[in-house]
Amino acid sequence: MRQRELMILRRLALLSSAALVAAPAALSIVTSPAVALPAGVAAVFAGFLFSAVGSIALSRQSIVTSGVATQSAEEFFMEASAGLILFLDPQGGVINVGGRDRRAFLAWMRAPDGKGFIDQIHVSDRILFLQALDQLRQGDEQATVDLRLERPSVSVDNRQFAHLRTDLTARRDSDGVLLSVVAQLRDVSAEHQLRVDAQNHAADAQSANDAKSRFLAAVSHELRTPLNAILGFSDILIGEYFGKLANDRQREYVGLVRDSGAHLLSVVNTMLDMSKIEAGRYELMLEPFDISTVVRSCEAMLGLQAKTKGVSLTSRIQRGLDEVVADQRAIQQILINLVGNAVKFTDAGGAISLDASVRDGILKLCVSDTGIGIAADKLQLLGQPFVQIQDDYTRRFEGTGLGLSLVKGLVALHGGDFAIASTPGSGTIITISIAADGSGVPQAGAGDSNPVEFPPRLRTSPAVAGIFEEGLFDGRDQAKIA
Repeated sequence: MRQRELMILRRLALLSSAALVAAPAALSIVTSPAVALPAGVAAVFAGFLFSAVGSIALSRQSIVTSGVATQSAEEFFMEASAGLILFLDPQGGVINVGGRDRRAFLAWMRAPDGKGFIDQIHVSDRILFLQALDQLRQGDEQATVDLRLERPSVSVDNRQFAHLRTDLTARRDSDGVLLSVVAQLRDVSAEHQLRVDAQNHAADAQSANDAKSRFLAAVSHELRTPLNAILGFSDILIGEYFGKLANDRQREYVGLVRDSGAHLLSVVNTMLDMSKIEAGRYELMLEPFDISTVVRSCEAMLGLQAKTKGVSLTSRIQRGLDEVVADQRAIQQILINLVGNAVKFTDAGGAISLDASVRDGILKLCVSDTGIGIAADKLQLLGQPFVQIQDDYTRRFEGTGLGLSLVKGLVALHGGDFAIASTPGSGTIITISIAADGSGVPQAGAGDSNPVEFPPRLRTSPAVAGIFEEGLFDGRDQAKIA
């Protein structure tokens, strides 16, 4: 302020020095020089004094007005800001209190004026507050910390603690020295409760899933022993090792018992494999093998079933296909399940194709059929354990919904990709893509960092077009896919 007033006086002095010459000269025109000189000097000095007093008064008035406006803005900030606003000294003592919701906070808080804010904080969270203050003292401009404030009296909602999110902002002087800290407190107790509930629900769901997996594993083991006995004695009866059966009806019934037991054993084994995958205890046995042998074996195994139903089953294998590295049993299980589903859902007169090829180090196994197909909005439901896509047409097909789920799990264990495309009434294409050298399988010890998602999610747009070039196969008809 003093420098501003000195500047005003300097400017007036310069103007007055010029006026000391101009004023007497002007008055000498109308009067004698003896009168004009003292009259002009007196007028200049009078004008200088009046101008100096008036200019300094106006300057001081503008400073006061500016100060009033600034104070009003700070007061507005203190009144309108959400939550509770605290001005703290560098040691955490409360200087001033404001905020739009201060009445709601002060209704249960101890009066914070002139006291250390740390006394309000729960003992376990005080170190967090002190660390945040220390960050500001060391040069940070802001810090955020979640604190618990203990409520001295039981509230209506019976909450012992209030969970507050505290945003701390540093106020510094021109030299960067911390003068005070502005703390804005907002109640996030509802958000905290939602997080706690979500964690509890997740823990309950995980516990239920673990219990289900243990149950399936236990039941599977318990069922396999009597099923093996049923199958063994059924084979003995069918072979008539201890005497001829009386009639064909007895042979038919024994055969039905044997087939039912075999089907149930297959379901039990699938459940056991699924439990192992979910628990992360399914161990792949990687080895080099001829993929064409596995494809031919699958074709021979399911060929009779397809022929009995009136469905054409063909396989096409890329010429010169080398050995691949994978779990041979798992790959064979994948093909059997996929081709078995294709046979199940393809009517007489339809066609099924099983193709194998390797390109750019990726083994591609494609099973296509001209079956009933699947609606686009139902594709994402495929592969969920014990889930089948049901409508008036597909309801007549038997099954547990486990086969495709197991396929997805085995493909995921190989680090591969499972893709499906289908058109209702026209057919379905399922493509399996796996690294041919076994590099997609996670290394030992890496399972925790990259856990297998089970059941894995489906991709609905397999890149099957163009992977089979003309002349690479033995000329059998490709399954017609609309």
